[in-house]
Amino acid sequence: MGSKSALSFKILAECPVTKARTSLMTLPHGTIETPVFMPVGTQGSLKGLLPEQLEKLDCKLILGNTYHLGNRPGTDLMKKAGGLHNFMHWPHCLLTDSGGFQMVSLLELAEITEEGVKFKSPYDGSECMLTPEHSIQIQNTIGADIIMQLDDVVSSTTTGPRVKEAMERTIRWLDRCMAAHQFPEKQNLFPIVQGGLDPELRKECAKELIKRDTPGFAIGGLSGGESKDDFWRMVHISTDILPKIKPRYLMGVGFAEDLVVCCALGVDMYDCVFPTRTARFGCALTFTGQINLKQQKYSEDFSPIDPECNCSTCTNYTKAYLQKIVTHETVACHLLTVHNVRFQMRLMERIRSNIKNGTFVDFVKSFMLGIYPEKNYPTWSKEALEAVGINLS
Repeated sequence: MGSKSALSFKILAECPVTKARTSLMTLPHGTIETPVFMPVGTQGSLKGLLPEQLEKLDCKLILGNTYHLGNRPGTDLMKKAGGLHNFMHWPHCLLTDSGGFQMVSLLELAEITEEGVKFKSPYDGSECMLTPEHSIQIQNTIGADIIMQLDDVVSSTTTGPRVKEAMERTIRWLDRCMAAHQFPEKQNLFPIVQGGLDPELRKECAKELIKRDTPGFAIGGLSGGESKDDFWRMVHISTDILPKIKPRYLMGVGFAEDLVVCCALGVDMYDCVFPTRTARFGCALTFTGQINLKQQKYSEDFSPIDPECNCSTCTNYTKAYLQKIVTHETVACHLLTVHNVRFQMRLMERIRSNIKNGTFVDFVKSFMLGIYPEKNYPTWSKEALEAVGINLS
């Protein structure tokens, strides 16, 4: 692992058929069981929830956004507060992204060169340069347990020489990030596998990254509009190469089906805004798929969203009540966010439990049947699972 690593990773159990495994990942602010899903608290808060509520939902690891935190509240205030843990009153683990994703999401505001990324602030229009060194400096100030290298991110649907350029620049920027990292004994720097949808570029990048002694690895540049068929193949290729003894983090993935399939493909960590964003649109997540509570059919349904869910929303409120207030009252967003985050935690708990019990393959088949009772499984998920020994038919 390297003498200065602030992370230990102990595999507890492995599925004998697939690449799924469950592990203990110990970080400076606590021990996390993987596979794990991280809710996204972009600016040091999860929309609609207090940190204390996240604790009650059994969430011990959340994500913050370096670009946005660096702009507002800014590193000066963050330093005075003693880091993001103190600032947001969060005693558990934090991961920060590098700001690189904003190259895609704020592309019209960004100019990318070898030096870094020049942004025009969406807040006040001022220009700022985000270099690998500056990204690490911001993340060192934020103080997250896991920090990410600045990578050259292109849209997952980009093709041609720009993809190779971005992949090679990502490797060069990793070396600059590692040189700039001031606190390797208390913050873990993860590199990011890039290469678009080109299998050879993905392999080349992964092989080059593992030459560096880093505590874990991320798989980036996916879940951005590419076909699911391309998506799973890039994940599969990456986990085949990345070392088994270190955590693998798939960035930006949060749909339940994707989480189950990618756990089978050997991924340990995930993040996504989906559970909280879909709550704002009146949608609740269940083990039989997403339900839209705006629909009139729920207006006299006095059952909870999920009778097996132990969240405070399912314990105290009915679909009928929620149907009356979704998208109209802010409390509805709060109640659905509580449920959706708890759903993600329960899903990961079931995945971990079934890996430990040696029943992961049966769990995957049962889960997929719950979503697709007619067995009309998407081709991509059938092929992805077949690649690791699970036959759904």
